[in-house]
Amino acid sequence: MSGIAEAENDIVLQYRGRRITPSDVGFIRELIAEHPEASRRRLSLLLCEAWDWRQANGEVRDGVCRSLMLQLHRAGHIELPAVRCRPPNNAIARAPAPQLDVDRTPIVGSLRELGELELRLVRRTEDEPLFDWLVQEHHYLGYARPVGEHLEYLVLAGARPVACFAWASGTRRLGLRDRFIGWSSEVRRKNLHLLASNPRFLVLPWVQVPHLASHLLGRMVRRISSDWRAVYGHPVYYLESFVDTSRFLGTCYLAANWIRLGTTTGRGTRARSWRPTVPVKLALGYPLHRRFRELLGATS
Repeated sequence: MSGIAEAENDIVLQYRGRRITPSDVGFIRELIAEHPEASRRRLSLLLCEAWDWRQANGEVRDGVCRSLMLQLHRAGHIELPAVRCRPPNNAIARAPAPQLDVDRTPIVGSLRELGELELRLVRRTEDEPLFDWLVQEHHYLGYARPVGEHLEYLVLAGARPVACFAWASGTRRLGLRDRFIGWSSEVRRKNLHLLASNPRFLVLPWVQVPHLASHLLGRMVRRISSDWRAVYGHPVYYLESFVDTSRFLGTCYLAANWIRLGTTTGRGTRARSWRPTVPVKLALGYPLHRRFRELLGATS
């Protein structure tokens, strides 16, 4: 047997960029045996501390570690204690309010006439339910609670909301983007947190102001990296977004100097065949730094 094959056989599981070896499994078994009264969450925290497994902002990677341990448990490599409690489903707990009283009086005119605009970061604030409801009510995709690192913004003209932005972790794999950046699969897994995706951008339907969307995109790209660093302890160097061309042309992104990368395959990340399973979309990118490839670890 070759050395490469032997090395591959030494990997029990690869999860979120971490390779778990038989010795790692043995360590986790010992950890469980040494703490027979510990809950699954307590064991996860202990393992994070033992491995010094942390996010860029210094917080332990508790959620990722629990998922890893659950996969090892289901595969029969370790035996976790019984579940003691089931926390509420955050997606249900954060479901948008059924109805909010929002002024829908039409807003028309020019950008100058609209006046000063505030881009307000609303995640974990009293304004977050309003953001959730507006997106659920008026975005064609509705509201979906992001997983992982994410930021949410309300754009206000005076006291009235005029637009919403949602930003989330970058797409795990995208051939068009990955070739444009020029990084390897291993580097992508390591540095993916340095990308942010724009899954929701909504200008409210009663707002009819020419060039507003591209203006807001221009302002957003000038502050997103510093906001990300303030919340998560690291910057982002590249932004991505996807436009369903059966509905939109992506004009505001192109007017704001986003780069057209091409169209997606429509197969999605879990497709089991070459047939499209999701809508084909226009992939767009926006580097936030002139040395973005170097900062993202590109090799070409």
